[in-house]
Amino acid sequence: METRTEAPPQQQRPSGGGDRPAPPEPPTETPARRRRPPLAVIIIGALVVIAGLIFGIRYLAYATSHQTTDDARVDADTVTVTSKIQERVAQILVDTNQPVRKGQIIVRLDDTDEQAALQQAKAALDAQRASARAAQENVALTRATVAAQTTQGQGGIAAANSSIQNAQAQTQSAQEQAQAANAAIAQAQAQLRVAQSQVPAARAALNRANADLARYAALVRTGDIASQQLDAQRAAQAQAQSQYQSALDNVAAAQTAVTQAQARYTSAIAAATAANAGIGAQQGQLTTAQGRLSESDNPFRVSSSQAQADAAVAQAGSLQAQVKTAQDRVAYTVIRSPIDGTVGEKNVEIGTSVQAGQSLMTLVPSTGVYITANYKETQLGNIKVGQDVDVEVDAYKGTTFHGKVTAIAPASQNTFSLVPAQNATGNFVKVTQRIPVRIVVDNAPPDKPLRVGMSVVTSIEVKK
Repeated sequence: METRTEAPPQQQRPSGGGDRPAPPEPPTETPARRRRPPLAVIIIGALVVIAGLIFGIRYLAYATSHQTTDDARVDADTVTVTSKIQERVAQILVDTNQPVRKGQIIVRLDDTDEQAALQQAKAALDAQRASARAAQENVALTRATVAAQTTQGQGGIAAANSSIQNAQAQTQSAQEQAQAANAAIAQAQAQLRVAQSQVPAARAALNRANADLARYAALVRTGDIASQQLDAQRAAQAQAQSQYQSALDNVAAAQTAVTQAQARYTSAIAAATAANAGIGAQQGQLTTAQGRLSESDNPFRVSSSQAQADAAVAQAGSLQAQVKTAQDRVAYTVIRSPIDGTVGEKNVEIGTSVQAGQSLMTLVPSTGVYITANYKETQLGNIKVGQDVDVEVDAYKGTTFHGKVTAIAPASQNTFSLVPAQNATGNFVKVTQRIPVRIVVDNAPPDKPLRVGMSVVTSIEVKK
């Protein structure tokens, strides 16, 4: 049964004062009773709500415990194969997308010039080694010559020293003889003075004997005395005459002794002077012998010869380095793969003349791929190295890979760009930066390989 309720009558306002009359209120109607939905619809609705709640709670729980980004891709440390020398390509042994092994020959360059340079370097090295051996033998010869000349010089010095000692001994003997001759001169002069002092007395005695003889002779002639006394006086006069003559002879002998002593002294002085001059001559010979010894025993002769030998050896070492360089250049004509991987791009053809450092091909490693996920700086607060990561690859829908965070970049992407951002004061627009995070996937299935450049979505579990 439906009931109706009538609305109260609308009051009319007075018309004065310019007021508009109030609009009539619409009539109210009693709503009709709604029908109840079927029980199945209610149950289905309830299940949908419960399922929505379950998935919503799980989504919220996952979203609050994970940081997710779709700015991520598969990366790898690709290797660019280059040439170390300028040469012409003679042979290419691989092609694009071909797997290669580490150490496998992938390109050969023409090695004609390099082989010729190697042979030339080896010939120069052999010649220099022969020169070095000759220089070493010259060092040994110089040492032997110096040793022989040193021995000879030492013998000369010893002989000169012996001669000097002999001359010094002769000088000493001559000086002693001169001193003895000088003493003999003094003694002879003393004897001369004694003899000269006896002459006046002998002369006076002779004069007295002569006077006595004359007086006695006169007395004998007068007969005052006997002739025997005159004979005695004559004997006395003869004795006085003999004594006077003996005194004169003694003076002459003393003068002769003085003259002889002076001659001996002069001879001794001359001998001492000659011996002293001999000392000077022998000292000159000693100086000459010492000079010869210094010349022969000069260490710079051996060191100079040794320096020449060392220079020859060093030059041989330099040529050995040139041989090694030539060998390396020959080895550089054979280019090998540095890694196990796949040829991703080939930039060279047979007959092309390549430059040193020119890229020949790019190799993608077969292992060691990783994911670079560029997270916003606002997401990095709880991201740490070692956290678990869920990875979804666009190429493999429905497959979730698992990995771990291995590194977080020290700077944002713009920091390493060619034109980094310059945010001047007063003209600054804040832009959320992205920081690269490296993720390594654990054991990707062989049938679902991760290829470089694939787009992925990463979710890092920041809360357990």
